[in-house]
Amino acid sequence: MGELNSAIFIKNLSFSYGLNRVLQDVSVNIESSKLTVILGKNGCGKSTLLRIIAGLLPCKQGEIRIRNQEIRTLTLNKMAKLVGFLGQKHRAVFPFTVEQVVLTGRAGYVNVVPKAKDKEVAGYAMERAGIQDLKDRFYTELSGGEQQLVMIARVLAQEPEILLLDEPATHLDFANQIKLMSLLKELTLGDLTVVAVLHDPNLAFLYGDDFIFIRKGDLLRPVEPVKPWDAEFMQTIYGNKLHSIPYCSRALIVPATETIYYDNR
Repeated sequence: MGELNSAIFIKNLSFSYGLNRVLQDVSVNIESSKLTVILGKNGCGKSTLLRIIAGLLPCKQGEIRIRNQEIRTLTLNKMAKLVGFLGQKHRAVFPFTVEQVVLTGRAGYVNVVPKAKDKEVAGYAMERAGIQDLKDRFYTELSGGEQQLVMIARVLAQEPEILLLDEPATHLDFANQIKLMSLLKELTLGDLTVVAVLHDPNLAFLYGDDFIFIRKGDLLRPVEPVKPWDAEFMQTIYGNKLHSIPYCSRALIVPATETIYYDNR
């Protein structure tokens, strides 16, 4: 496995919570300027992998290099400028305005108080996330979906080279899911690398460039010529009987018809 065009290089990574082994000998090269999606069942190790890359859990066994720098050598400030992380859950903050919340993403650049440059970057981040009209609203008064878009703007204001998102679409309605995934795809065209954990494989296949599959802590890959959206391969990941429906140059995954029950009353 080479490191050419590598944003994140992982080799022989294993991780345990006490005696519970969560990741086992994971090796993968995540390429720059792509939207890479991590897929797998709940509890398989997806979020743990993302948190280790973000530096929130220790890399005790194995190697992680971010932009060819060993993760153990990176300071908190350097990590903040390289990697932006948005977890599944974020605590409700004090009644700050949306603009103030987004400005906290500039913490790695601000010495005392935000400067004009910081406000400009925060404004652009809100515009990219489509929430500029919310900037004077209090964060605590927003819906869950609106709060999620605010947190995405906050991490964009950080101006990282790599964006790590854990279930970013969970609290969004269908329209905002489309807006979010289109935004993430657009960001990669501007040289940002995006790695996202998603529950919905169809959302992943519609927008993703590369895919990481985890099953019970092991990284799995389809063997050529099998594609990631192959029904039999996806069955090995999720355990359900599935069908693959061709769509454009890819396919969408649906439950096998005999597992679907309709009530036409």
